[in-house]
Amino acid sequence: MQRNIVRRGLVAGLLSATVVAAVAGCGSSKKAADAQNNKTGAAAATSVQDIGGLDALVAAAKAEGQLNVITLPRDWANYGELIDTFSTKYGIKVNSDNPDGSSQDEINAVKSLKGQDRAPDVLDLGGAFAQSGAKEGLFAPYKVQTWADIPDNQKDADGAWYNDYGGYISIGCDAKKIAVCPQTFADLKKPEYKGKVALNGDPTKSGSAFAGVFAAALANGGSFTNIQPGIDYFAALKKSGNYIPVESTPATIEKGETPISIDWDYLNAGYTKELAAKGIDWKVAVPADGVYGNFYCQAINKTAPHPAAARLWEEFLFSDEGQNLWLKGFARPVRLPKMTTSGKADATLVAALPQVDTTKAQLPAPDQVDAAKKVLTDGWTKALNG
Repeated sequence: MQRNIVRRGLVAGLLSATVVAAVAGCGSSKKAADAQNNKTGAAAATSVQDIGGLDALVAAAKAEGQLNVITLPRDWANYGELIDTFSTKYGIKVNSDNPDGSSQDEINAVKSLKGQDRAPDVLDLGGAFAQSGAKEGLFAPYKVQTWADIPDNQKDADGAWYNDYGGYISIGCDAKKIAVCPQTFADLKKPEYKGKVALNGDPTKSGSAFAGVFAAALANGGSFTNIQPGIDYFAALKKSGNYIPVESTPATIEKGETPISIDWDYLNAGYTKELAAKGIDWKVAVPADGVYGNFYCQAINKTAPHPAAARLWEEFLFSDEGQNLWLKGFARPVRLPKMTTSGKADATLVAALPQVDTTKAQLPAPDQVDAAKKVLTDGWTKALNG
């Protein structure tokens, strides 16, 4: 899977695809056109009140009968269970297209499939793509019922996009193969880790690998406006022989090829149970010297063929149930602070999250990610091979 600068490269079918169906064939649909012409109904609704309340939204979504999602791997942040629960709860068929795609693929699909019944209804995007898509007018503004729980700096004021879940860069380690697991980026320089440290892909294409370089920059005197120390760090780590340019996956971990892997904490933590069944003691630590966090964003396609189902999906994701299901996948839902205070977050799931020194946590702005992406794209290959 190639998630560009937004998702990671990952192929690991941890959950079955019993509910998710393939998206229908090409072509425009009268149903899609009718949905968009219904300007007084769901397609024009900016809140559930505009539709007449949640019960009316549920009825409209059931009448549509389908929801088109895109680039949602079932094993990413517990999306498989989220999709299955939504489908069962409301009796709506979920069509999942291009699960191994990128945020750019999502934007491309919105544009190229406009007016077709197989166009994506909803999107899960990196922040930079969410902002650029909003500027292009691709998204329908909609504020979920729990809108007030989303911090102002994590949503578009008009509801074009809003953060959904996120996590922190972490270091995963096979404790049966590594005597002392590394806890920081500084530790990864030690000679005992020669030939053992990997990212989950090429950081010019893989989002979490890119984030790993950004975290290393923060650990080595860099900042959100200066990723170069992170590039230099990995160049030195490769020169010493510690960093190996092998894409880390559960399969390479099982084979012993990548016993130390830098990845999002919710992905590393999510591997623990799977790997334990194969005799691997997988430990996860968020490095205190480079605490880098980031969120993904939800958005509704402005020309969604199933506008009611799209809005119901968002209501579900940002409900207590949906947020706890992301939490079950070790991802940190955007409403977690409010839900923890109110007691609505599952305390057992919260306790299972990798520990983070939140006083050191840093969250970049989308424009900073864009600028850093350009610097890395221009300099990574030369630095690593120079």
